[in-house]
Amino acid sequence: MPRRADRGHASLPFGEPVAQGASRVAGAGTAPADGGGQELPGNPWLTIAGLYDRVDRALAGALPADQVWVRGEVQSISDRTGHCYMDLVDPADGGGEPGRVPVLKAKCWRTTWAAVRRQLATAGAEITPGTVVLVRGTLDVYRPRGEIGFIVSQVDVTALLGAMAERRRALVEALRAEGLLDRNRSRPEPALPLRVGLVASPGTEGYKDFLGQLDASGYAFRVTVVPATVQGTLAPESVASAIAALGAAVVDVVVVVRGGGARGDLLAFDSEPVARAIATSALPVWTGIGHSGDQSVADLVAQHAHSTPTACGHAVVARVAEAARALGDASRSVLAGATQALERSHRAHVDARRRLAGAARGQLDRGAGAVSGRAIRLASQGRRAVQRAEDRVRQQAARPVPLVRLGLAAAARTVEGRRRLLAAYDVGRQLRRGYTLTYDAAGRVLRSVRQVQVGGSLATRFADGSARSTVAAVDVAPATGGAGGAAAEPGDAGPWPPEEERR
Repeated sequence: MPRRADRGHASLPFGEPVAQGASRVAGAGTAPADGGGQELPGNPWLTIAGLYDRVDRALAGALPADQVWVRGEVQSISDRTGHCYMDLVDPADGGGEPGRVPVLKAKCWRTTWAAVRRQLATAGAEITPGTVVLVRGTLDVYRPRGEIGFIVSQVDVTALLGAMAERRRALVEALRAEGLLDRNRSRPEPALPLRVGLVASPGTEGYKDFLGQLDASGYAFRVTVVPATVQGTLAPESVASAIAALGAAVVDVVVVVRGGGARGDLLAFDSEPVARAIATSALPVWTGIGHSGDQSVADLVAQHAHSTPTACGHAVVARVAEAARALGDASRSVLAGATQALERSHRAHVDARRRLAGAARGQLDRGAGAVSGRAIRLASQGRRAVQRAEDRVRQQAARPVPLVRLGLAAAARTVEGRRRLLAAYDVGRQLRRGYTLTYDAAGRVLRSVRQVQVGGSLATRFADGSARSTVAAVDVAPATGGAGGAAAEPGDAGPWPPEEERR
């Protein structure tokens, strides 16, 4: 088990004493037992071990024999293998330039640190960088490194709680001065909070307790969960970021829950990032943090604070149930009013129908005779009108027949002329008359001998097939001058198809 080195002995890591065989001297001018040095007349000198012995005696004479209290600001802290290591500086030097302010290397061994941690957790305190602590312990010289350290045996938790209470008070006052303490309470309260944005650590008891209330209610809640770390040094920023993320979500209320625990487990909800995130949220924020009796700064700035996650879930369900009851009362009132209005309308309708039926029967009786006479007259007039219409239809039906026949004959002649014209341009017909088509190797139609090259391949199409040939020679007819006209190409047979075919 780690223990503090006896006074006058250098200490190894974790306070283990130097082995009995280590080189030591009683003071200046005394040679070590192993002959590690010598004494010169008039020029005494010390071995390293002898120098540290003098340091040990100087420390023992300068400080109380038991232990001293030291007040310092935590510059860094780590908890490795159960031991706690802290770098302490004077509070006034906390923001000084590294390497230029005095630093005390403090160590708290595993057995002592476990007890201190329990005290801190019970009191709801935490030591983090920037915390000013009051610690008790002894100085320790670690000879292999030439380092003076401080072995912590006690932490003044009461002083630490006082500092934390002061920081909390200062935060609340700052929020009040900025108008943030009551800002979220001024947000419109959700009348029907069925869309819930939940900030919690999934799987924890607080998470389950809150959702259990919603699940058991039977209402159609839609919960958007943004996971967050709710304990430790990373918790403040994690919770604040989750609240900010829900500000852009489609929810009616943001709920922050964390189950019960030691007061130290709830420190994140006394932090400035969480308090400001809740206070400045555009949505109403409800909290259910810890258990009965706990009240954090987050609870102070929230629109509604509840003692536990279960109570918070119950409050959300109660608000929905209240809205449902109000809606049910309004529905019943509307239904009753509508029923009465329908009954009154039905009675008025029955009376009006009875009156209308009597009036209609009188009108029908009076109009029956007039209608009968008019019907007889109309029937006679109708027969005559029908007869006249039939005569006109027969006359008009006979007139279009000759015109239609003339039109059809003219259309037939036009169609026949166009058929003959199309036949004149039919390539197959020209091939049957003896004409041919000549193509080059690429399949292009050749229209001039100048397009033919010696040695080139030609394909000639006939009416009944095609033939392939190779050009042995090309004879180009000389150009014949005309009166300003171009020379005719050899083999040019004039326009195609011939004039007689086009006619």
